[in-house]
Amino acid sequence: MDDPLFEHAVARDPSLRPLADRMRPENLDDVVGQPHLAGPSGLLRRLSPSRPPPNLVFWGPPGTGKTTLARIVARRCDADFETLSATSAGVRDIRAVVERAARRRREHRRATVVFIDEIHRFHRGQQDALLPHVEDGTCRLLGATTENPSFELNAALLSRVRVCVVRPVGPDDLVRLLRRALTDPVRGLGGRGVRAEETALVAIAAAADGDARRALSVLELAVDLAGEGGVLDERVAGEAAGAPVVRHDRAGDAHYDVASAFIKSMRASDPDAAAYWCMRLLEAGDDPMFVARRMVIFASEDVGNADPQALVVAAAAAQAAHLVGLPEASLNLVQAATYLALAPKSDAVIRARDAAAAAVRDLGSLPVPPALRNAPTGLARELGHGRGYRSPHEAPGGVLPQGAMPTLPDALRGRTIYAPSPRGWEARAAERLRRLRRPSDPG
Repeated sequence: MDDPLFEHAVARDPSLRPLADRMRPENLDDVVGQPHLAGPSGLLRRLSPSRPPPNLVFWGPPGTGKTTLARIVARRCDADFETLSATSAGVRDIRAVVERAARRRREHRRATVVFIDEIHRFHRGQQDALLPHVEDGTCRLLGATTENPSFELNAALLSRVRVCVVRPVGPDDLVRLLRRALTDPVRGLGGRGVRAEETALVAIAAAADGDARRALSVLELAVDLAGEGGVLDERVAGEAAGAPVVRHDRAGDAHYDVASAFIKSMRASDPDAAAYWCMRLLEAGDDPMFVARRMVIFASEDVGNADPQALVVAAAAAQAAHLVGLPEASLNLVQAATYLALAPKSDAVIRARDAAAAAVRDLGSLPVPPALRNAPTGLARELGHGRGYRSPHEAPGGVLPQGAMPTLPDALRGRTIYAPSPRGWEARAAERLRRLRRPSDPG
């Protein structure tokens, strides 16, 4: 149970709260880095104070002000504010919140905003329990999430909310926020008498990587390290920031965005970008085998027979990474990534796979041509299995004349499934295929 004496002490002494909490914006004028939402013509500025807010979900990386914006919207629209825990609230808790909201609307004509932080953790049962009350306006929904709502919210709930993208806070805005915290004598660190060099603030902003909460946390520690009346220089800032933190989540959107950038950079034949995104994945703590698997897939999907060696290199890198482990395996993976980036590109393997699969789906289980059937017994041979089979090794050049022995079912005769690209090794393969498919000379 919370101690009321401690709660009273916290209220009287703001220094007992973290700097990031004390500096939390109380109105849209204090919000930094989100001009499309909080700026003079931003979406939230145009909300009417006399009407309940729309249903909004704020989506963005950590420390960008999602919860703060939700609270400001509720205050700005003069609505009562309820919160639900995405991880612990059950259907009973949701019903209790809805009942209070219905009573306020019925008896006091007041709107209720229900705020759900990390709404992507709201499971389907919770979403279904809340949906009808959002739909009929008993309560308005404000959510905050670091994950793509399109994947995490069910379609019915998603159709009733406006998704507001909250962006990483830019370096200039972070420096402005740090200066405000340093000079604010009430909520900030203005009473500490610390003088901060501009280069130190820039370094803290860079280390925060778009996260305002992290920037303020690093500043608070840096001021402690500088001491009362001291100087916050780059050395102190670096000591407070520690090792850089890469904004990345091995199971979330940031993870898949970086993985997508890695693949598309190889596809774009940019070895610099391929090496960079490869190391972004590894530095963020991704399993090196995840990176290796992506490249093994890429070798067939995007290079294919334009460079048959690509699959060999990717598979060897995967084997080496498994054998060696990090950090040395990063060499094997970057070597493969740059090779794949520079390899000629072809999607002929994908198209061949899809064309063959379409033929199977469209035409079903077509009979195997008799010449190709297995003939291990006398009965099989009596039934014609293997009849007409000719070994190419017995033909001149090791190739049978075109049409000498059917290798596809009759229904597929003449259909092209594999069409080599004009790039890399496949250009030579395409020329050979043209020669093989040329009608044989009857003479």
